[in-house]
Amino acid sequence: MSHGKQFTLFTHRAGPNGWKVVFVLEELGLTYESVYLDIDKGEQKEPKHTQYNPNGRIPTLIDHKNGEFVLWESNAIIQYLSDKYDTEHKISVTGDDKYHELQWLYFQASGQGPYFGQAGWFLIFHPEKVPSAVERYKNEVKRVFSVLDGVLSKQEWLVGGKMTIADISFITWNEFAMRRILEEIDCEKEYPAAAAWHKRLMDVPSVKKAWAERAILANQ
Repeated sequence: MSHGKQFTLFTHRAGPNGWKVVFVLEELGLTYESVYLDIDKGEQKEPKHTQYNPNGRIPTLIDHKNGEFVLWESNAIIQYLSDKYDTEHKISVTGDDKYHELQWLYFQASGQGPYFGQAGWFLIFHPEKVPSAVERYKNEVKRVFSVLDGVLSKQEWLVGGKMTIADISFITWNEFAMRRILEEIDCEKEYPAAAAWHKRLMDVPSVKKAWAERAILANQ
């Protein structure tokens, strides 16, 4: 494994969770090499990856300049990156706001990612149609968007009056949901504040750059 760059990121060309880490790495100007695992072939479960991540899922990050420090779980990774390398607090906060930042990271990890992922699975990938499961998880997607919309109708960003890792953590699953899960819904009309927030995030140069790279890789 080359250590020419500070970080190695085990990830997937299209999967949502790895790209939020890329957004943070790009936003902080950190150097990294992405190792794309083929999930269809089960590469994430092979020893070359599980030696670092016993859970056998992506993403996994190695910080070569911090004693080969290894970390997995996407929100733990972006919190580590912001705590250790965002010294100017460009995308992080301090004081009591830090706990609000953590609040949103936990909500994303427990309330958005799993439900949006299950909605996508039963709607798109599950070999048999299970209408009750589709309905349950789509309703959870709508509920999460309603929570976000209610908060963002009163403020521009989730924490501290600026874009932080809290906002960044939601980008990829929101994009997936708006394009695939809720494609029959006009999200700009149904969730105007959340939709406007998502557009602001997608227009951030570091996010736009990474998402354009993802589009190329996802089609390979």
